[in-house]
Parts: sequence; structure tokens; C-alpha cells
Amino acid sequence: MDNSNVEQSYSGKKVTEIIGISYRQLDYWTRTELVVPSIEKGEGSGRRRRYSYKDLLKLRVIKNLIDGGIKIEKIRKIFDYLKDGLAEDVTKVNLVISGNKTVLVQSGDELVDILKKGQGVLNILPLATVKEEVDSAIIELHPDNVDTGDVTQVATGS
Repeated sequence: MDNSNVEQSYSGKKVTEIIGISYRQLDYWTRTELVVPSIEKGEGSGRRRRYSYKDLLKLRVIKNLIDGGIKIEKIRKIFDYLKDGLAEDVTKVNLVISGNKTVLVQSGDELVDILKKGQGVLNILPLATVKEEVDSAIIELHPDNVDTGDVTQVATGS
């Protein structure tokens, strides 16, 4: 059987290790639909949640925003905005959060322009580093489950 097209999935326990959150946090974010497991929702008797690599990226962004002092209600609005306004790869943009405003910045020139006009930026989250953080944690915590290129393959969909 060829498993090259089968997407890698992660259990809740592995997700908490990779992202650096408690199972309680993960469970809360899942039950309140901040993040919904893409592979298996875990509904029904004996079924377990299974998260995709893209879910890991989203969870890492959520953790980074919370670590940066952003409230969960604002994070929900940010993800609604990202879902509606972002057609490209999320790791190629930056989020700029200033007061009650969140701006998606797709280039360095745009970022400079926003900073010139802005009132002082609360937080800038370069999403490209999120991918690197997740990839490093996967390799470090579960090297036996990753052979060369697996993480990149999953990330690019190759």
C-alpha cells in the first residue's frame, strides 16, 4: 500500500508536546471550535481526535498570540479574518496587532508603511517562524516518526 498521499496525523498527546500547551488547553480550544481537528474530529464512542500539520500551525499561532498577551476573543476574530481574507499560504504573511485593530501584512514594504502611519504596534507575529517552530518540535520530540523530508512534504502537500 502506498502511503505517500496519506497526510500525517497527530494525536492530542503529540500535539500538546509539539505545541507546548496542556491537554486541557487543547481540549478547550477544540470544544469551543477555535481549532477543529482536520483528520478526525473524535466524535462518537472510542474515536480519538487526530490533527493535521496545518492544525499544528494554527495551534502554534494561537499559542504565540496568547503568549503575546492577546485575549482568546480577539484571537477568534483574527482567525475569522484570516479565513475570509487570506488566499495564500499563512506562513508568508505577518499579523500586526495594534489596539483593537489587526492587519495582515504580506510584504516588508507594507509593514514599514503601517508602522509609519500607526499609533504604536502592540505585537507583530511573523507566521513563517511558526512553521519552523512546529517542524523543529516534531523532529526533536518524535525523530523516529519523521524521515528526511516528511515534515517538508506535509507542509507543502507534496
